[in-house]
Amino acid sequence: QVQLVESGGGLVQPGGSLRLSCAASGSIFSINFMGWYRQAPGKQRELVAVITSGGSTNYAGSVKGRFTISRDNAKNTVYLQMNSLKPEDTAVYYCNFVTPRAELWGQGTLVTVSS
Repeated sequence: QVQLVESGGGLVQPGGSLRLSCAASGSIFSINFMGWYRQAPGKQRELVAVITSGGSTNYAGSVKGRFTISRDNAKNTVYLQMNSLKPEDTAVYYCNFVTPRAELWGQGTLVTVSS
């Protein structure tokens, strides 16, 4: 069974940067959407960014201009470059792949923005 493996989370100071990665452990024939969601303590999971197979992107208003999502189709990998991080970006970040047959989730990686 294909699994999504995330990496890149950690502790960063306000204004700093992090890059998250999410790769599929096996081969996937077709991935329609790749995205990143996050869930802060006491809050619901929310969409951060999504990218289609054609490269079109969409961002939550709170991260637009600071975060950049990208994908490597050959590697079945999605990235999230996060710049100008704020304390309110602190959350567990989850990657999400949507295929014609299934929806896959990563295990989550914690991002903490604090001085």
